[in-house]
Amino acid sequence: MPAGRVLIVEDEDKLRRVIQLHLSSAGFEVDTAASAEEGLGMADHADVILTDLRLPGADGMALMKEARARGAEAATVVMTAHGSVEAAVEAMKLGASDFLEKPFSLDHLTTVLQKALAIKALRAENTRLRDELDQRYRFDNLIGRSAAMREIFQTVTRVAPARTTVLLAGESGVGKDMIARAIHQHSPRKNKPFVKINCTALPENLMESELFGYEKGAFTGANVSKPGKFEQADSGTAFLDEIGDVPGNIQVKLLRILQERQFERLGSNLTRTVDVRVIAATNADLRAALEQGTFREDLYYRLNVVPINIPPLRERKEDIPFLAIHFVEKLSKELDSPVRELSPGAMDRLVSHSWPGNVRELENTMERSMVLAAGPVLEAADVRIETPREARMVTAAGGAEPQPLLPEGMTLEQWEQMMIREALRRANGNKSQAARILGLTRNALRYRLSQMGMESPGDGDG
Repeated sequence: MPAGRVLIVEDEDKLRRVIQLHLSSAGFEVDTAASAEEGLGMADHADVILTDLRLPGADGMALMKEARARGAEAATVVMTAHGSVEAAVEAMKLGASDFLEKPFSLDHLTTVLQKALAIKALRAENTRLRDELDQRYRFDNLIGRSAAMREIFQTVTRVAPARTTVLLAGESGVGKDMIARAIHQHSPRKNKPFVKINCTALPENLMESELFGYEKGAFTGANVSKPGKFEQADSGTAFLDEIGDVPGNIQVKLLRILQERQFERLGSNLTRTVDVRVIAATNADLRAALEQGTFREDLYYRLNVVPINIPPLRERKEDIPFLAIHFVEKLSKELDSPVRELSPGAMDRLVSHSWPGNVRELENTMERSMVLAAGPVLEAADVRIETPREARMVTAAGGAEPQPLLPEGMTLEQWEQMMIREALRRANGNKSQAARILGLTRNALRYRLSQMGMESPGDGDG
């Protein structure tokens, strides 16, 4: 840590001179003052102000407040005689970096000043990141400086004013919900309903009535008529999350909504018309679902008017520092946490992790770490990243979620490709036999091989 400029404000001439000689020999640039009034004129040039609390005239606390009011950016370390520790603690609440109880060793003084300089540099770096975040890398609650995220910001800006259907694709936790809301908020429909429909959470036998509504008496228990999600979203936006999980009979009705904006409630022959903008999202490969016959081709092309592919966090690691700073700002208020800064070590730990749960996992990690951290700076040791073993222990205790199936750091796509290569090896390159091993049709296997760059459309069995 390079030595900086220290302003010593101490009314005892002998002590001031001893500290000055020691710090000068340690490589610091040193200014001295015998009073708060004198020191205030030199505060702008200091990296650290080392001040006694008891001074003739204005005290050290007043010096610190006035220096801050004038825009001085120096860190402050206060010196106090035995018995005045409470006042020193109060000074730290006002922003002092540390305090020294007299008498103190000169070596300890050097350590404290180096720590104060490190904290000052850390705050400057966090401020720089916040400034960049505010100016260039934030779009509503979307955060990112990577080329992929900036392209997504531009696409959202262009597509939002139109009524065009948008299909968001990406792994779970990448922020598809946030992007859908950003599109809605920047559209002429922003003051109209935004209705999220989680297709995975709707049981198949209830999906039709939930989406399109029902009339009184349509089924046992239907004591009153009820509008469906699309009626609730009329004149606004319907967000269909995990569209790949919609069964075939409902896909036909969704296609009609997209083509004609018309539907009938369950138990009714009355055709209703709605003005709804549809945004759909999936973490599945819909093209593979087309090959397997589980997703309608005509519905796919109706949804895929403007596709937005959101890359996983491990492929845009330059976004992680900005996301981490954003979560510190957000969660420090929500959790009443003392954490205000991230140390370089903490940031390194965050950037080096693979984040299989993407942005959602990062936010959960930041919340867990901030809840358990004790000081204003989140250190590397405070970053509580859940390991696969911990995830299995939580699962075993709660029984709510299945144990992880994939090796750490491996995506489903990578695992699938590994299995395909292994099946081809066992089948000695025979694609029909490999397809049978994998439980796929031959066409489905050929499609996957073409996606992997291992087969051209006209290839036969090798």
